[in-house]
Amino acid sequence: MSRIAHFVMAAAVAAGSLLTGPNLSQAADVVARQEEGTSLCSDQRYLNKIIHRFGYQVKHVPNLPDVAITDFQNIYPKRYEPVDERHPIARLYCGATASLSDGRQHEVFYLIEGRMGFAGIGDNVEFCLPGFDRWMVYNGRCRVLR
Repeated sequence: MSRIAHFVMAAAVAAGSLLTGPNLSQAADVVARQEEGTSLCSDQRYLNKIIHRFGYQVKHVPNLPDVAITDFQNIYPKRYEPVDERHPIARLYCGATASLSDGRQHEVFYLIEGRMGFAGIGDNVEFCLPGFDRWMVYNGRCRVLR
């Protein structure tokens, strides 16, 4: 087969995957995740990301106490926004109670965004603990993630 024929065939395959690929994977992800909302909020992958990022936050943001998240309790889904024409990203809002290394309990609010990981691969997690958002990234008392 000539080089031109190889190129034309590769271009046709690539164009076909661009037109059908994202819709298929998006549909499969969203439906499965909607049904398992509670288990997705308590998925250890996301909770571990929160623990790791919180540890980084308390070390690098001035005037935060030197504490760590040791455990999560009372994990619950708050709201689910499926993909539609107005919302191109599936979002699951969750809440929990976090136990800190100093013995205190804190509310934690977090958001799991479908297909918003690095380079669009995987999911992203945003979180906030009221009193630990010194730069008001999520507005007062984590209002954006509630």
